Amino acid sequence: MNTFKHLLIISLSTLIISCGSNTGQNKSDFTIKTNAIKGNISNNETLNLSVENKKNHIIDSISYTLNGKKMSETSNLNTFKLGKHTIEAVVYFNNEKQMASTPITILNSEAPKVYTYKIINEYPHDITSYTQGLEFYKGNLYESTGQLKESKLRQVNYKTGEIIKSIHLADAYFGEGLTVLNDKIYQLTWQGGTGFVYDVNTFEKLNSFKYGSSKEGWGFCNDSNKLYKSDGTENIWILNPETLVEEDHIQVYTNKGKIVEINEMEWIDGLIYANRYQKDGVAIINPKNGAVMGVIDFSPLKKLVTQHEGLDVLNGIAYNPETETIFVTGKRWDKLFEVEIVK
Repeated sequence: MNTFKHLLIISLSTLIISCGSNTGQNKSDFTIKTNAIKGNISNNETLNLSVENKKNHIIDSISYTLNGKKMSETSNLNTFKLGKHTIEAVVYFNNEKQMASTPITILNSEAPKVYTYKIINEYPHDITSYTQGLEFYKGNLYESTGQLKESKLRQVNYKTGEIIKSIHLADAYFGEGLTVLNDKIYQLTWQGGTGFVYDVNTFEKLNSFKYGSSKEGWGFCNDSNKLYKSDGTENIWILNPETLVEEDHIQVYTNKGKIVEINEMEWIDGLIYANRYQKDGVAIINPKNGAVMGVIDFSPLKKLVTQHEGLDVLNGIAYNPETETIFVTGKRWDKLFEVEIVK
């Protein structure tokens, strides 16, 4: 009896392995062909799809999808998000079905425009603040600062530099970006995998939340409905402000390729303005598809602040609806600049 059971198990195992091998082999019968050059194609082009039929099967039908969205053999890409995607084909033939897939990268059709700026005012800023997040809300300026054992959440009088309200984060957390929506402050931490929610009036901690697919916290902003979170990569994640669940994301791309290290962000007139870490500049991003529409070079500002050993890069961008101007500063800068973008 034991010998019979042993032989039966071996037979079943062989059958399973054989079926698995055949399935893997069948998947190689078709290959997706596109007109993308080295896998890259611009979003103003038409994507052409076909399959290479290696074994000359009589094909009944083929269906294509890009990240689950149905596509035809010719598809205009102007409504698709930029970045890396996977095209899949399901091929039906002789009462069988096989799948094939191929990666593709959708680039923006235009190069970013380059903008300059004009300084309107200069205000004092705490030179010890390792600025990570900056945002106006109902006329008040809020700031998140970083570094372990130094991280804070603050309300600041931007005209005088006076700290109106301040709380310290626990020593284990490295503060990052913040945004304010519906009387709640949302603050990220860097590698702790945790964000915090506070009452904007009292700074009472209301909640905390864990990150999803994004592993780190960098910049934060909102469009009055959703939260937008950067994580140091080319990805910007779109969060539900009630559940804090990452519901979707965009990839930040130019006409050449991806832009990484997206840091502090601000929502301005339907676009995302984002610091790029270590670049002393700001990228203007279309939140619908991730395209970098423009760049602003703020590098000259660093020479206008007090030069000292702890001086670090530009970081911190906030839009004041009352003045309709943008405010920028940096890590351990002693000035906050009010600027106007020259387009």
